[in-house]
Amino acid sequence: MSTQVQTAQGTLRGALTPTGLRAFRAIPYAAPPVGNLRFRAPRPPERWTGVRNAMHHGPVAPQRISQYYSAAGPDTDQSEDCLTLSVLTPAASSPVLPDAGPSLSPPDAAAPSAMRASSAMRTSSAMRTSSAMPDAGPAAGSAAPDADPAALRPVIVWFHGGAFVRGAGSAPAYAGDALVEHGDAVLVTVNYRLGALGFLDFSQFSTPQRVFESNLGLRDMVAALEWVQRNIAAFGGDPSNVTIAGQSAGATAVTTLMCVPSAAGLFHRAIAQSPAVAAVYGAERAAGWARDFINWLHTTESLAVDALLGAPPTELVAAATRLMALTQVETPGAMCMSPVVDGDFLPEHPIDVLAAGRAHPVPLLIGSTKHEGALFATARPGLLPISAESINLMFEITDPGAQLKVLSAYPGYPSKRARAQLVGDAAFWVPGVHAAQGHATVAPTFVYRYDFTTAALNLKGHGATHGTDLLPVFGNLDSSRGRAATMLGGSEELAGVSERMQDQWLTFARTGAVSWPVYDDVDRPTKIFSTTDRLISDPGRERRRAWDSVATYR
Repeated sequence: MSTQVQTAQGTLRGALTPTGLRAFRAIPYAAPPVGNLRFRAPRPPERWTGVRNAMHHGPVAPQRISQYYSAAGPDTDQSEDCLTLSVLTPAASSPVLPDAGPSLSPPDAAAPSAMRASSAMRTSSAMRTSSAMPDAGPAAGSAAPDADPAALRPVIVWFHGGAFVRGAGSAPAYAGDALVEHGDAVLVTVNYRLGALGFLDFSQFSTPQRVFESNLGLRDMVAALEWVQRNIAAFGGDPSNVTIAGQSAGATAVTTLMCVPSAAGLFHRAIAQSPAVAAVYGAERAAGWARDFINWLHTTESLAVDALLGAPPTELVAAATRLMALTQVETPGAMCMSPVVDGDFLPEHPIDVLAAGRAHPVPLLIGSTKHEGALFATARPGLLPISAESINLMFEITDPGAQLKVLSAYPGYPSKRARAQLVGDAAFWVPGVHAAQGHATVAPTFVYRYDFTTAALNLKGHGATHGTDLLPVFGNLDSSRGRAATMLGGSEELAGVSERMQDQWLTFARTGAVSWPVYDDVDRPTKIFSTTDRLISDPGRERRRAWDSVATYR
């Protein structure tokens, strides 16, 4: 049995899940960024006639094959035509429309699976002029004119992680059935451009005939949020109660969008799980990476335009992989595929905007895991500077005078455990604390730390490492990752943590508050999620103080 919904672009036919939710997949929120639209800002999605099949996930953004659970496996379809999102909503969201004709499957190339401006935040999306995409037609809210606004559900828009080079909103890691069922909410998961196609700035190669725009992956996210404002009421979602959320790179996108002027008014709360807030770079450094990328494409700068436009996606992915490897050697800890301060779409560095209390003044829930760096010392070596030599080089480049002070805050250094703790703090925890203490001056801000672990995770040397909080938040405890994490015990405890975290996340999405006190720079109250939850004042105080005023890559 399928269901239908009318959007601004046309009618969609979704599917009922085994648990009775309605799922609409591979919905285009922008035109396919192919051909002349490669390396251009997203354009409005095309309209269609008849009924579009939205029962199945579509291709994900081009990326290196890794694993299926949270990214792309060997059998995952990939395509540049990837600007789609999925909506998961309770079955009673809106009336089922009568059949509008034959179902239209998406074409083979179809896409599937700072400035505080308070007045802008209060301006209705119908009245604002988008800087990301021109008007795409009447809002789809008109599809359900009799809907009771009080019955609309909170909306969570999820941006996946993956270092801006891998991942997909359609991946099993972000299956939201348990979360939606728990909180009577609407979940939107988004695919966006990755790697060189989304997070390298080639604007220096622009010509009068061919423009290359910056921050394309972020622009995609703004386009997705505009689609949500225009259409989500037809799915039972409340366009005036939208929470943007993400983990890792997805969380970095969240904190960055809080500082993007054109995102003002498109969301009303923000959840950032392990954001690398500082992993945003200036135009000069980004331009150097773009030139290095051209070299890895085995061409010259004079031929860059034709090379960038003509290279198949697989070659772009391969060159990006080589560039990342070079970056990890030459500038350990820097992420070459990241947002860039371009002076236009992103005028200022997010860490500066957030720390000064000038981001969009929306409630913020932000946190990290206790052992962030452990994953990168085992499963993903190289992404963070885990060796003593690479840590030394990182300080030599960024702030040589701070190294001894910082290292003294990590007993046992240079042991593997101390090194993992240090780089995890540098990438995720410390910038997150700085962002929280600044944002707390303008909006309710809540800080947490995820400490829960199991015997199996400890045996792998992971503990409560980067990404382990995804399981309890999405509630996918019976997934392959959930079973692996609890194979030596801990399933009941993980289920308890999941229930409590989902309660808090969903309450925040609905009201903008949680059950523990707001953050401040005096007591620094931090909620610890573990087998037994507790509230701690200023955890890691000495490490936090050691990082005060330490310079980072810009």
